[in-house]
Amino acid sequence: MEDRSSLQAQANSWMITSAPFFQGLPEVVVKSVLIHLVARTHPANQVILLENDWSGSVYFIMDGWVKIRTYNLEGKEVTLNILGKGELFGEMAALDEVPRSTDVITLAPTVIGSMPAQDFVKLLHIEPLAGIRLAQLMARRLRQVNRRLRLRESDSQSRVADTLLFLAEGQGKKGQTGTEIPNLPHRELSSLSGLARETVTRVLTRLEKKGLIKRDQDTICIPDLSALEKMIV
Repeated sequence: MEDRSSLQAQANSWMITSAPFFQGLPEVVVKSVLIHLVARTHPANQVILLENDWSGSVYFIMDGWVKIRTYNLEGKEVTLNILGKGELFGEMAALDEVPRSTDVITLAPTVIGSMPAQDFVKLLHIEPLAGIRLAQLMARRLRQVNRRLRLRESDSQSRVADTLLFLAEGQGKKGQTGTEIPNLPHRELSSLSGLARETVTRVLTRLEKKGLIKRDQDTICIPDLSALEKMIV
């Protein structure tokens, strides 16, 4: 296990140089709000936040994956989002000072930096670019949710293809043969798309046979995003 002081130093350095939210912000400003940052490692399947928590922090994912989860009226689990390295969560509760509205659970060993909510709000007050970054983030997430809601009545192929593109937009990495996204358990893709797990498995096999995706143990590669998008009707 990493030494805590070493992990903390890595966290501060990563925030300044790599975290997308902080890119372009004055380094002296970023350093001033990282004074109370705490970095921790979490195993897979650990609950970070629970709905209705009053936790007073904003969280930055330095490594790993988390899912944002809620439940529908029938008590069925619904995955609202999958967040990975470079993303943040907990910003809404920091802004409106109300309890959390969702659960957050790690999907893999994950390193998370937590910043006191008051420090995050202070940053928004003193640095206009931070406010713009947050507005862009929230607009992107709202746009993604609206698109997924419009496709709720579409066929299973369209919904799975859209889920893969949704993940590619948020966490896709350019590889040698296309855009790579994490090869999540089918139950997570099922929850994201609102389809039965067996249906997701069949559609993924169909897309792979058509050459629209390539799968290995850890990743799904999408050779041509536009070709996959054409499968959405």
